[in-house]
Amino acid sequence: MTEAFFVSDLHGNVEKYSRLFEAIACDRPAAVFLGGDILPSGLHALAGAAATHDDFLSGFLERNLAALRTELGESYPGFYVILGNDDLRIEEDAVRAIAARGLWTYVHNNKARLDPWTVYGYSYVPPTPFRLKDWERYDVSRFVDPGCISPEEGARSVEVDSSKKRYATIAEDLDNLAGEDDMECAVFLFHSPPYQTALDRAALDGRRVEDVPLDVHVGSIAIKRFIETRQPLVTLHGHVHESAELTGKFAERLGRTYMFTAAHAGSELALVRFSLEDPGSATRELI
Repeated sequence: MTEAFFVSDLHGNVEKYSRLFEAIACDRPAAVFLGGDILPSGLHALAGAAATHDDFLSGFLERNLAALRTELGESYPGFYVILGNDDLRIEEDAVRAIAARGLWTYVHNNKARLDPWTVYGYSYVPPTPFRLKDWERYDVSRFVDPGCISPEEGARSVEVDSSKKRYATIAEDLDNLAGEDDMECAVFLFHSPPYQTALDRAALDGRRVEDVPLDVHVGSIAIKRFIETRQPLVTLHGHVHESAELTGKFAERLGRTYMFTAAHAGSELALVRFSLEDPGSATRELI
């Protein structure tokens, strides 16, 4: 069996990463998926408030991954990584540098082989109330939920063309990423969860903006439609920290697709373990 670990939204928490590395050294999975928001807060770093942000990737993460590879040798897992909406896009070069050293594979808007499976990555989320817009896109149209900030506004660490800000959508991106590929053995590493599922339930009950009630589901309509129509084998999600605690579910099935979230609001590491041959037997452990 091909055992895999999935974690997300660690936000640069050294204790959570240390627990992850210990679990990898002990259990030796074949693959590890990091589902975005892996760095210290991008919003704080953009404001100059995170002094350790610059060297987290090239210091802590790279050093510990290299040590783990030395310890495990041929048992070192394949790491598949994306960034999330609280990660600065300016860090992409450092992420790619670590990939060039063979310590992980960066899969945003790309795909990689994990024979016989194919891993796809996608970081963008629909518009949020947060000001950092490096990893935000319109979803299926230029609609923005009440209380959220348009991708055309806010702050960015890397500037992009104004037409991309205005017209690019998650729906179009996913069509381009998947193309005509067969999805039978596809594993999608998303940051956003799919809309109106147990994985995108936010703690917004009773909240209003200008007397308009807020939707408690904050995931991506485009991602949900993609799963419904293309039916990949497994999809992995994060972003909404409180969803599993609110719904009592970390997993849901949509047709043949198994969907998991590893986001967690508590101080523990939420570790999802699953087998690529039998994803229905997945478990979630708080360490």
